[in-house]
Amino acid sequence: MIYGVSAPNLANLRLNETNTVASVLQNIAVILATPKGTVPMYRDFGIEMDYLDLPLPEAELRMVAPIREAVERWEPRAKVLRVTCERDIVNGKLIPTVEVDISDEQKSGL
Repeated sequence: MIYGVSAPNLANLRLNETNTVASVLQNIAVILATPKGTVPMYRDFGIEMDYLDLPLPEAELRMVAPIREAVERWEPRAKVLRVTCERDIVNGKLIPTVEVDISDEQKSGL
C-alpha cells in the first residue's frame, strides 16, 4: 500500500500506537520534523538542515536526498518511493512529503 506523509501529520501524535501502518507513518512524520543533532544520545536522528536559508528551488533540490536517507535508515518498515515538496512562497517554507510503500513484508519487519 502506498501512503504520503509530511511533518504536519504530527498533529495527531499518539504514543504507543498499535496499528503498524499508523506507527510507521507517525515515525516518518517525527523524522521529518526533527533537525539532525537535536536528540540527545541519538545525534544522527532526523534530517540534515544544510539547506536552511537557501533559495527555495535550491533548498528543494538539496533536501530530497537527506530526507530519503533518514527515512530509509530510521524507519526500515517503509520503502521510500518519492519525496516531493510543497512550496509556501508567502512564508518561505518548503513542506516535504514522503511517499512510501508499506507492504506486508515491511509490516512484519523483514
